[in-house]
Amino acid sequence: MAASLPQTPTPILDAQRVQRNIAFMAARAERAGALFRPHFKTHQSAAVGEWFRDHGVRAITVSSLQMAEYFAAHGWRDITVAFPFNPLELARATTLAAQVELGLLVQSGEVVQELDRALQHPVQIWIKIDAGYGRAGIRWDRIERVTELALQIAGGKHIHFAGLLVHSGHSYHQSGVAAAQRIHAQCLERLLPLQCALLDAGLEECRLSVGDTPCCSMVEDFGPVDELRPGNFVFYDLQQRALGACGDADLALALACPVVGLDSERGRLLLYGGSVHLSRDRVALPSGAQAHGLLSAAPPWRGGWPATAELGVPWNSAVLTSLSQEHGLVELPPGEVRRYREGDLVLVFPAHSCLSCDPHSHYLDLDGARHGRFRLA
Repeated sequence: MAASLPQTPTPILDAQRVQRNIAFMAARAERAGALFRPHFKTHQSAAVGEWFRDHGVRAITVSSLQMAEYFAAHGWRDITVAFPFNPLELARATTLAAQVELGLLVQSGEVVQELDRALQHPVQIWIKIDAGYGRAGIRWDRIERVTELALQIAGGKHIHFAGLLVHSGHSYHQSGVAAAQRIHAQCLERLLPLQCALLDAGLEECRLSVGDTPCCSMVEDFGPVDELRPGNFVFYDLQQRALGACGDADLALALACPVVGLDSERGRLLLYGGSVHLSRDRVALPSGAQAHGLLSAAPPWRGGWPATAELGVPWNSAVLTSLSQEHGLVELPPGEVRRYREGDLVLVFPAHSCLSCDPHSHYLDLDGARHGRFRLA
């Protein structure tokens, strides 16, 4: 039986593009001689996670203990939570550590002390390093502080020092291969002296874990890193396209949004699809316009599930310019409103796929199959 069209804003994924993106990044990690530990916070779906297994992935990254529990329940046994550990969740971490090989992220001795006192099963502890992003972690030039913390971890009972973990999120604010290479090179310049200091202090090993999608997509020589943890690459989005990390044919997710109003005089569509469905993230277009999203150039879906459904590619002149809670306004070129009717479904490529997926309980693929995803209780 043919799938029914969704009646409310719904994320649609292209399974072939997703699997191609996974294969692309897995091959990059293999060439780098690094463990591919993808971040699952973008898709947050057990079904999508299974496609990673086909490429030999056995270790994953998540952004919360609740998300770790979800993926542990679906058979994943090597999970790093790449978010500074929250001491209020000690009981949850203790329970999870009995089920999986758990990695946790710290940036203070007080948290290490609490973990060592409470845990009853082995846990890998990573030190969060700020190598230039400025959001979280110990600054790269605080060598004595990092060394003291690493030795404290190494002397613990059930905690084991894993290494240094960074996220070069400032790569999202520059574009092009040269910029990505420069950011990654600077990251290594700041990590390697730290690694040497820790090994000189008597630690047996100190792994290096990096993970932003722009660098992982564009850098060719990763140097002596041990892990790659990108996440957004699984779907990519318009922000990544603007950075040069992907092309139109790599965009693997769009939101199907109903058309609820036509404004021929002003050349606009009114969509049922607002900030609660797409987030308020934006991307700058070459024209200078700021876009929350772009319509697909593919025809609108009308009357039933298309026999040959496709995401298509972004239509750069059909710009989602304004969002309120439930409403979205799309500015079209002159005369193009006539292509649409109220009740059509249009596909919107989002500025940022991670936040656009987050409110939704499931995806539909191009065959209409439903794929569930994690949601906070």
